[in-house]
Amino acid sequence: MKRDILERLLKARAGKVPVALVTDLSTGLQSLVFHDALHGGFGLEEHHLAEIRARLRQDRSGLIAFPDVEGYEDEGPRLFVHAHNPPLRLIVVGAVHIAQFLSRLAALAGYAVTVVDPRAAFATEARFPGVALVGSWPDEALTGLAIDDRTAVVTLTHDPKLDDPALVVALRSPAFYVGSLGSRRTHAKRLDRLRDQGLTEAELKRIHAPVGLDIGAETPAEIAVSIVAQVVAARRNAL
Repeated sequence: MKRDILERLLKARAGKVPVALVTDLSTGLQSLVFHDALHGGFGLEEHHLAEIRARLRQDRSGLIAFPDVEGYEDEGPRLFVHAHNPPLRLIVVGAVHIAQFLSRLAALAGYAVTVVDPRAAFATEARFPGVALVGSWPDEALTGLAIDDRTAVVTLTHDPKLDDPALVVALRSPAFYVGSLGSRRTHAKRLDRLRDQGLTEAELKRIHAPVGLDIGAETPAEIAVSIVAQVVAARRNAL
């Protein structure tokens, strides 16, 4: 690997910037493919870049073989794509009982979990061992956590004073998933409050509520399963 490629790759990883290291197996040349840029030792056609970036978004490393392309004697390029992405994140607003199960299940699914709750009696290490805890007000916390398109946000408190400020930030962010606990009646009232705060109908449609896939979940553990399943489905474009 050339020095400039390695240095840029390490810088991207340190800055938590998604990047794919692409190696042409026919020539050994390498390029770095970002969501909006390209750097490296060989050119890539637009349809190559589209496929590589799709794989980067889905965390899918592996070989891509293209059909005959001008400049290749026998066949098109055989590219090995190594996706380097920062961890997927789940931000949970509300250190409630469901959140205890949700944080464990999400971690097993590969998510870095942060629980936000200014109520110190709820957000404790004893209740959430090994989980990152943030005790500031939810809108301040979510702003500070710099939500990106690899972040899911779930609000669970049932308290508009906590959930609504978090939803305002989340719905105006690039988060790939936003979900909120509550019945349909509760959600209808929530939507009215958020409209009053200036959110558009397009932004409001992003909320998954009642949160979780409809699997008949009743217990906190079952609800947590339904939420993780819905987050994964949203991530994999299955919704």
